[in-house]
Amino acid sequence: MTQHPKLLDRYRAALRVRHYSARTEESCIAWVRRFILHHGKNILLRWDEVAAFLGSLAIDGRVSASTQNQALAAILFLYGVVLEDPLMAG
Repeated sequence: MTQHPKLLDRYRAALRVRHYSARTEESCIAWVRRFILHHGKNILLRWDEVAAFLGSLAIDGRVSASTQNQALAAILFLYGVVLEDPLMAG
C-alpha cells in the first residue's frame, strides 16, 4: 500500500525543488500551518476566507502589511503550486 505524503511534506518538497532558503521554508511552513489551524484543518477555501484570515492577522495579531504579504505569498504557493488549484474568487 502506497502512502501519499502529507500536505506540509509536499509543501516542503516543492520549496526545496525550487531552492528556497531554509529560513524561507521555515517561515512558509509556519504560515501555512497557522492558516490551516485557523480554519479547523479545512484547506478547501475560497478567496474571501483567505482574506478573512489575513484580516484577522492585522486586527487580532496586529501584524504589519509586510507580514500579511508574507503570509499571503505562502498561502498562494500552497494553492497554486502544491495543490495546483488556484483560489476561487468570491
